[in-house]
Amino acid sequence: MLKALKFRQVSRTRPLKSVADQVFDRSVGVLLIIIFLIVFIPLWYVLMISFTPLGYKDGSTLFLPPWNWSFEAYTQLLGEATFMQATLNSLFITLLGLTINMVLTVLTAYPLAYKKLPARRIIMTFVLFTYLFNAGLIPTYLLVKNLGLINNYLAVILPGAISVYNLFIMKAFFQNLPESLEEAARIDGANDFQVLWHIIIPLSKPILLTIGMFYGVTHWNEFFLPLLYFNDKVMMPLPVILREILSSSGMSEYVESNAASAVSQESLKMAAVILAMLPMLVVYPWIQSHFTKGVLLGGVKE
Repeated sequence: MLKALKFRQVSRTRPLKSVADQVFDRSVGVLLIIIFLIVFIPLWYVLMISFTPLGYKDGSTLFLPPWNWSFEAYTQLLGEATFMQATLNSLFITLLGLTINMVLTVLTAYPLAYKKLPARRIIMTFVLFTYLFNAGLIPTYLLVKNLGLINNYLAVILPGAISVYNLFIMKAFFQNLPESLEEAARIDGANDFQVLWHIIIPLSKPILLTIGMFYGVTHWNEFFLPLLYFNDKVMMPLPVILREILSSSGMSEYVESNAASAVSQESLKMAAVILAMLPMLVVYPWIQSHFTKGVLLGGVKE
């Protein structure tokens, strides 16, 4: 009797879905599975090729058994000075660029979130103008050259120090924060920087991680600007070196003569792809729980 009453209570609070809703839910599930397979299968194939030993012909590479895996391609790449230098260059550009991006974006979005800011509309108009109209490649190059930033890591960081898109998302997030907390802090004698550091930033962890992810991925995958502003190959980041590895002309620099019989060129190429994407694959799951929340809260304005 009690079970029947509980079932009735649950059925009242949770109405049964219609046939159309059930079909829609299953269709969405099938679509997500298809998208997952489209993304996962090529990635898995690349991973298996990177583990494939030279001359392996026993079955399909897509289902390479673990006991046949070979780590020779990763060993050779990680032992190559040029590849490791490019990895350190990308890491330095990402960390320095991320620091500059986040500091400038926060310090710009925070005052623009106040409706009482003097000339706020005029400032927003100028910011939006830079988003809609770009000066172009040649004027930007001439500006960077006149500033003496050729062969300088700041050349790939300062031109995009503040993303207007990320700025608007962060500004919208700041506007949705409770004003009562800030008013209470000001009553206690806190100034603007104290409010920002002790009140706003601790409450803005989702949006900070989200925007930081946007900036970090952009810097880690930076390819064109280093080719434009760097003349010294030692300064080239990982995506540029990866392009050379994937091209047949650049393989000779990464395949040693005494190791030519231990690893295939295809395994070496795929290992380079895996190593290049590995840092972002490791970081993204850590902030994934905050990622969606930051985008939604930053994109909704009350």
